[in-house]
Amino acid sequence: CPTETDHKDKKVKVKVDKQEVEIRQTMTVASLAEAMNKDFDHVIEALLNTSLDMDSLEPDSVLEERWIKEVVKRSGMKFSWAKLSDSRERPNRDVHRRPAADPSSLALRPPVVTIMGHVDHGKTTLLDSLRKSQIVSTEAGGITQHIGAFLVQLPTGEKITFLDTPGHAAFSSMRARGANATDIVILVVAADDGVMNQTVESIQHARTANVPIIVAVNKCDKPQADPQRVKRELLAYDVVCEEFGGDVQAIHVSALKGDNLMALAEATVTLAEILELKAEPSGLVEGIIIESRTDKGKGPVTTAIVQRGLLKRGSVLVAGKSWAKVRYLLDENGRALTEAGPSAAVEVVGWKELPSAGEIILEVESEQRAREVVEWRTYEEEQQKLQEEQSVIELKQKQHLEEYKKEREGLTHLSWRQRKSALYRANKGKFSVRPSEKMQRDEHNLPLIIKGDMDGSVEAILNILDTYDAQQQCQMDVVHFGIGDVSENDVNMAQMFTGSIYGFNVGASKPIQQLAARCGVPLRLHTIIYKLIDELKDELSSKLPPHVSENVIGEATVLAMFDVSVGKKKVPVAGCRIQKGQLDRRLKFRLIRGRDVLWEGSLAALKHHKDDVQVVKVGMECGLSVDGDVAFNPGDVIVCYEEVDTPQVTSWNPGF
Repeated sequence: CPTETDHKDKKVKVKVDKQEVEIRQTMTVASLAEAMNKDFDHVIEALLNTSLDMDSLEPDSVLEERWIKEVVKRSGMKFSWAKLSDSRERPNRDVHRRPAADPSSLALRPPVVTIMGHVDHGKTTLLDSLRKSQIVSTEAGGITQHIGAFLVQLPTGEKITFLDTPGHAAFSSMRARGANATDIVILVVAADDGVMNQTVESIQHARTANVPIIVAVNKCDKPQADPQRVKRELLAYDVVCEEFGGDVQAIHVSALKGDNLMALAEATVTLAEILELKAEPSGLVEGIIIESRTDKGKGPVTTAIVQRGLLKRGSVLVAGKSWAKVRYLLDENGRALTEAGPSAAVEVVGWKELPSAGEIILEVESEQRAREVVEWRTYEEEQQKLQEEQSVIELKQKQHLEEYKKEREGLTHLSWRQRKSALYRANKGKFSVRPSEKMQRDEHNLPLIIKGDMDGSVEAILNILDTYDAQQQCQMDVVHFGIGDVSENDVNMAQMFTGSIYGFNVGASKPIQQLAARCGVPLRLHTIIYKLIDELKDELSSKLPPHVSENVIGEATVLAMFDVSVGKKKVPVAGCRIQKGQLDRRLKFRLIRGRDVLWEGSLAALKHHKDDVQVVKVGMECGLSVDGDVAFNPGDVIVCYEEVDTPQVTSWNPGF
């Protein structure tokens, strides 16, 4: 049986973290209040019942050390002596691109070519024909889902690295990223379709990145093809082909039949020779990440273009806030490589964390150096966030201080006791009317969790969601996004926020689907981007309250007024003739006199002769009485109407 002493032993003292105040030998009342983050009156109150004369203290009065310690102690805080010198700043340990190489050490490199153009104009078919392979024979739903990078070797020995970017408006961000990593843009335009929206976007991206264009007029085998019309249309966008006196090469091709593809490749090689593309073939590697994804067997994997140096197995790389010791280098067909030079497109395996697409890859000397760089970049980002938060805090503090000063402006002539009393009287009602802190769940709110198979896909979807401009109709928030299949954590988070999960090119196992069904979490998986956005628009629309519209069923004119006895009561009844439609007792009614609406509501009774009826049709006469005290006059109009709910549609237009 436990004794009383056992109970006493079991009592554990809870350690309370007290606020620490930095004090100095001599401090004024105002500086002590500032150090404690309190006001002048707080310091005065803390010194009550001491030998100090309260009324003689002013904000600039200097306090002795013992009184400073007494104020801190009585305020439930602890003190520490202020340091004489501030700590030194952390040294910058970041890594940067190397300075430009000596021109004599540069060697020619293959061109990096991006294929751009409108959806369904044949970009993927063109790539497949160039590679003489059918890895991607069709575009899913007319949209290429990922950026791919491929090396093509021509019969003459020249090499070209091709980047395939999606042709959909939604993926303009990925297309822009392709243009930033490229030397030449091949603009694919269908001869039977001409210049379209995404064709114009592609031209703009190439211009922004200052990249030369070659026009591939595709589908020239079709009977309705008109290549000359395409070239004339391009003139409006300052793309002047050679036959019009410009410097843009235009090649007529048929990607499907493989016609004239060698001429396109030769035009690319010729332009590359004119551009004299060179890079340093040795030394520390510099490159750019084109795509990143998580592979079940390999972990984080990135597709990268080498821009400078020689990439080897075992190299230590840094990209953003992630680093890698290269375990494998793979080409586009999954074959292992020992090294990759400038303009090569390779898959890099060995990343500790998944870096974002578009990040710059830089090689460092050792793993230790890589860790230093990542730590510094993480620290720098944290400092930046702290600075942003600090500026918000300072703004709030400034606002509070201004309000505080404004509140006390008229009380400066009073003693602190009188001031305290006046403030108490002014603020005693504040807390009794404090609004409830209980969170109300907003019906017009859609929290989203976005999952994609690749970094570029997720980025593209987030860029589309950034265009959402209908927050006043329905609040839409992305609470989480990530790469990989839908997980249990995603479902739990969606349930917590009462949101929906949208997955692009990802799966959800049977147990996850069952869990989502049990939790009532909508799980929407898609392989085509515009279908995902269409479903999202439908869900947003379903959250909106319906538009209530009125449908007039009939109108009647009041001919005469008379009273009818119902028991001991006399009820006023209006004798009416139906002018339009019909009156239905179950619907709503409105009394109109001139231009004014005098009454709205329901009927108490509707009679034809002496019979109670539900409906009275046009041309008939009836007597009606209403709920409430309403005085009818001959000539008044009574309108019968019904309220119809029309589903509301979101005003958001993502552009496709």
